[in-house]
Amino acid sequence: MASLSLTNRYGGVSVIPASERGHVAYVRAVLAETDIDVDHVNRLGWTALLEAVILGDGGRTHQEVVEVLLAAGADPLLPDAEGTTARAHAERRGFRAIAEVLREAETRADPERGGAGRP
Repeated sequence: MASLSLTNRYGGVSVIPASERGHVAYVRAVLAETDIDVDHVNRLGWTALLEAVILGDGGRTHQEVVEVLLAAGADPLLPDAEGTTARAHAERRGFRAIAEVLREAETRADPERGGAGRP
């Protein structure tokens, strides 16, 4: 199993590059079997959720990674270092299915904003 204390050259824990590369089974296992911080922020200011959207291809595999991360408690409202949320990145890249999943997660995370997310 993954070491929870090791980081890569970007200061990211193993779930971050696994999410970027679409390794669904690994992401699911690490989140289910360890207490890894699903919202760990690397030196680029990105979490696993952000990397899955920013560096992913928006296809079914990355959609599933996003769903697994959210089910494990990833904060959909946590922006990158420049203040941009995962949903805003998904919308900008034309990842409609991922953007919709993130919109629903934002609504659950902050119902008073109605899923508006952070600017």
